[in-house]
Amino acid sequence: MVHLFRYLANEMDRVRLAHIINVFRPPAGSDLILAQEVTALSMLRAQEEAKNQVEVTLMTAQTVEDEVMVPNGFHATKYLERDVTDLHKFSRPMPLPILRDILDRLYHESEADYLIFTNVDIGVQPDFYLKVAEFIRAGHDAFMINRRRIPAKYRSADQINEMYAEKGLKHPGFDCFVFHRDLYPKFSLAEVCTGVPYIEITLSQNLFCFAENPKVFTDEFLTFHIGLEIFNKRAPKEYLSYNGRQFWKAMEKIWPELDSAKWPHGNEFILTRMVKWGLHPCYPIRLALKLEPRRWFRQTSD
Repeated sequence: MVHLFRYLANEMDRVRLAHIINVFRPPAGSDLILAQEVTALSMLRAQEEAKNQVEVTLMTAQTVEDEVMVPNGFHATKYLERDVTDLHKFSRPMPLPILRDILDRLYHESEADYLIFTNVDIGVQPDFYLKVAEFIRAGHDAFMINRRRIPAKYRSADQINEMYAEKGLKHPGFDCFVFHRDLYPKFSLAEVCTGVPYIEITLSQNLFCFAENPKVFTDEFLTFHIGLEIFNKRAPKEYLSYNGRQFWKAMEKIWPELDSAKWPHGNEFILTRMVKWGLHPCYPIRLALKLEPRRWFRQTSD
């Protein structure tokens, strides 16, 4: 009977996670060929490492043409049936998925308490899911984990143990998002597409907006990216413009709930926080400037 109670207690405390990536067939010679192999292998290893303590479901979003890229051990969600070129005319068509379509599949095709979305080129350390569960038990209902950048000297996924051992360099951007499933129905994402800037600030602003205790982890050695670059090759202007418009459309819908006090550094002296936000690529300073007058008014009226 004692063993039964212990088992039930452990099951009640057991964190359930679902983690999705968007897989596709990169062009010949692309560094994303290796990156996807490493990412999938690292997720499977981390799942195995955590199996006695954390329930982890690994998932993919993909088109019917890219189903061949789904790794063994992953659940392939319903096919993606549209991309950004179905929503807007571009001079250079690029079939980039819509973020909301990927997250819809993560939400509707899993029963996990916490949902994880990462870029497909982000590998995870073996203790990744164990640490995610630790952060959840510490009271964070949404958080982001910044990656480490490691040298682009690797040529095979068989070298993953060497990749794990790399200390790497810090990276300021957001590419790993964890949030409680109850938050997702509140999100406003418009039709932001993946693979282009604005995806990270759109999703992060929703986490800051709706989570009770959001957090950005900047010094953890839990995720990594092969390559020391901070920014990828600049996306075509027409896609930047498209995603920029979608970002502001998303923010307009949740404008009453937005509060920069929930951003990192949000309670520091106004000039200090403005400088820190202005120097960071994922804190939109234009949005901060729009929110400050309302924040000041609320403070003076309390």
